[in-house]
Amino acid sequence: VYLFLKNHTKVVHSNEVCIVCLAENFRTSNPPNIKLCIHCLQSILTLQLAPKIETRTRVQLGNILIAHTKNTDLAISNLEKAWELACNTRDVDDVKFESASVLAQIYEQQTQYELAKPLLQTALDMSQQSPYWHCRILFQLSQLHAIERDFPSAVRLLTTGIEVAGKSRSEYTKLLFLLSRGMLLLIDKKTGDVHETLTTVSSLIDTYNGPTIQKESLKVFFLILQVCHYLMAGQVKSVKPALKNLQQIIQTITQLHTDEEPDSTNPVDLFQWLPIEHMCVLVYLVTVMHSMQAGYMDKVQKYTDKALMQIEKLKMLDAHPILSSFQLMLLEHIIMCRLIMGNKTVAIQEIFQVCHVCQQQPRLFTTHGAQIHSLLGLYAMSMNCMEAAESQFHTAIKLSRGTELAAFINLNLAIIYMRSNRQDELLQILEKVDPEKLQAQSHGLKASANYVRGLQSFFQARYNEAKHYLRETLKMANAEEINRMTSCSLVLLGHIFLSMGNNTESLNMVTPAMKLAGKIPDVHVQLWASSLLKDLYRLSGDKAQEEEGCRLHTSFSQSLLKDHFQSSQLSEHGLIHWTEGACPFHLNTT
Repeated sequence: VYLFLKNHTKVVHSNEVCIVCLAENFRTSNPPNIKLCIHCLQSILTLQLAPKIETRTRVQLGNILIAHTKNTDLAISNLEKAWELACNTRDVDDVKFESASVLAQIYEQQTQYELAKPLLQTALDMSQQSPYWHCRILFQLSQLHAIERDFPSAVRLLTTGIEVAGKSRSEYTKLLFLLSRGMLLLIDKKTGDVHETLTTVSSLIDTYNGPTIQKESLKVFFLILQVCHYLMAGQVKSVKPALKNLQQIIQTITQLHTDEEPDSTNPVDLFQWLPIEHMCVLVYLVTVMHSMQAGYMDKVQKYTDKALMQIEKLKMLDAHPILSSFQLMLLEHIIMCRLIMGNKTVAIQEIFQVCHVCQQQPRLFTTHGAQIHSLLGLYAMSMNCMEAAESQFHTAIKLSRGTELAAFINLNLAIIYMRSNRQDELLQILEKVDPEKLQAQSHGLKASANYVRGLQSFFQARYNEAKHYLRETLKMANAEEINRMTSCSLVLLGHIFLSMGNNTESLNMVTPAMKLAGKIPDVHVQLWASSLLKDLYRLSGDKAQEEEGCRLHTSFSQSLLKDHFQSSQLSEHGLIHWTEGACPFHLNTT
């Protein structure tokens, strides 16, 4: 009996090895035959297997099902069984922690955070003797807490990671944990802690002596945070040296021959912040963000086009969720760019494109819902659909999580209430965006708040008060080269001086406003400025300049009217009435 059992086990083991080899052959063939690979792995599970081998087979099967099929339930079933088997063995090996990590990733994609968190916590407790997996699970669990906006818990886990990486003598991964902590502090608006972290990391990166690719990627991570730190504060001019440095480093990285560098022997070094291709997209994105704030619409279009082309290429190879997030942020910026340039027809179609990207990953409707409804509000305002714009902005505020976006929405609501002469609502909203009390850290938002106050004073013919607010706006806008804010302030000041009968001073304001608006280009400011210029030249008796002003005003007006009509005829225009429930995709005609 003993000999029979021994020989039977040998036969089973021999069969298992043969089928594993066959499965791997199907997986790596050109083209891969995933269906037969899965059949082979499933057939292995019909044999009498040792728990460790069954665990490994189920993890491999789960990975393949996730990567190549839509059978998520079967993948989860295999991974849950693998985790159960692994927990019943004393072995501390990669397969145990891989099953927990992959299973938690699926739970996260399905927004089943209450299943993912305890699973990862258990794996974290078990992995203390396996530094690589301990670090990996710390990263993963902190990300889950960050998604739920529990930043203190996420930061605590990353702080533990800093200590673990330090004990494991991995300066590289220690820096990754430090930078990740800085990123969360930045999202959580902990400005003082962010500055302290970035200062510490800067000196550590300078003295880091690891492989060139690691050092340069750490620099990119650091500079991305630094640039975002400046941009979130609206410091458009101050950010330029850091942004230029970032653009130079990404060019250096793309030219590195990474194959020539020896791999680290420390397993804790085997982390990667982002693939180089993703870094390139991210650098394009922050460049677009800077150009948008500075008022360089040509650059917004140029770098958005490059980034979106790169994303499409990358998605063909691997549709990583982060690419969709990058794509959404790029589309959000280009839509604002279209509205500024008077291209509403394309803007509303691109808003629909944003909704389609979110449809592929429904969680994105939650994280980007406020931005989508804010864009719809801006579009509706540009179409003079004020009731729809107000509804969209109210929906956006309900979904908003950040004080900056809420302040931006309230400033636009204030303009709606001014235009419709709703004084009670206007006074309530202005209290929320008082420049002296505004909680938002953004330099640009504070300048905008002064502008809206100036606009209110202008409508009430309190011209001296209006000039005070607008000069504050100009001071802030000029300090950080926020060109669009400068042009808007100048043209409104020109209008004020014209109303006061000071035509010379009005011309001194409107002429540079027109020039700057042309550089952006901001067609609405150009329309406003050209209207003022033709009146000013008529009053001064300059017939030639008056005719040129009339010609420009007619040109801008006709262009906007044509676009307005085309946009109103699109079925997608109906999206301005969507404030709750699922996105009405049936409106999309493209």
